[in-house]
Amino acid sequence: MRLAVVGAGGRMGQAVLRLSREDAGVELVGACDSPGSPMIGRDVGELAQLGTWGVALSATVDDALLGAEVCIDFSSPRGTAAVARACARAGVALVSGTTGLDQDAQLALDEAARKIPLLWAPNTSAGVQVLAELVREAVARLGPGFDVEVVEVHHRRKADAPSGTALRLVQAAQEARSETTLVYGREGTPGARKGEELGVFAVRGGDVIGDHTVHLLGDGERLELTHRATSRDLFARGALRAAHFVAGRGPGRYTMRDVIAGQLYSAVCATSTSDTVPESSESRGSAASTGAPRGKGGGQGGPSSWTWSHRGCCWRRRTVWCGRRRGI
Repeated sequence: MRLAVVGAGGRMGQAVLRLSREDAGVELVGACDSPGSPMIGRDVGELAQLGTWGVALSATVDDALLGAEVCIDFSSPRGTAAVARACARAGVALVSGTTGLDQDAQLALDEAARKIPLLWAPNTSAGVQVLAELVREAVARLGPGFDVEVVEVHHRRKADAPSGTALRLVQAAQEARSETTLVYGREGTPGARKGEELGVFAVRGGDVIGDHTVHLLGDGERLELTHRATSRDLFARGALRAAHFVAGRGPGRYTMRDVIAGQLYSAVCATSTSDTVPESSESRGSAASTGAPRGKGGGQGGPSSWTWSHRGCCWRRRTVWCGRRRGI
């Protein structure tokens, strides 16, 4: 996979650079940072403090994308829209983990996804994706008798609040309980908590990489679902995993759930003798968002016929996958 990194001078960009060097399946072909960076024109290996790599740091996204198949973006909310447009022009798949995006940036991502495979995630951790699924399930099963509050903690330098991950967890809760009113902190005399409230709280200080807790508070009992990040490498590895996933796929918006499901699917192909695979999509039955690869007959190198098994809650295939005949 030929990779370009946008925002290479930032902490996340540097982590992606460093870990890409450890991935035998990645060839770094370009990187860029803001035009004012003192590192422009110098070898990106110096950014990662790993010697000389033979790739100069560019001042423009277009230059960084030359020869790339996939771009990983950890730039800025203002820059991500321009990155999406540049990737669409160049036909380069995009993985973005930039948070704090406004509506215009999200619209730019939607527009670019008509031409390229695109994955935007406020958090590229597999653990956070699983946490979001657990939150949705817990809120649905516990019902309205349990109040939901989200608390996130980050380092003192984080610019946006609440975090993109906190908003993703709020979205997961709202998928199970649509009638909610968001409350961003409380002060003064707000009165008794209303049943439809969903509180969101941001704490800032120190060097905390990211802690997120969803509190489900009932009468006589409470449940706390927590994810704690202890290294930024976690997010860089997730971004590289997502980049491998989108490489070579068709245009569309993908999610980290698709990435995780796609890897699970590959594992099933390699080791299982079963004729079923787990659900791999945010929306069941959508070939555009499943973990199965795209291409002829519903998947690039994949099955030519799919049916959804409601009884087994899985996809059944009727032809050959990974060289094995199953479900025939």
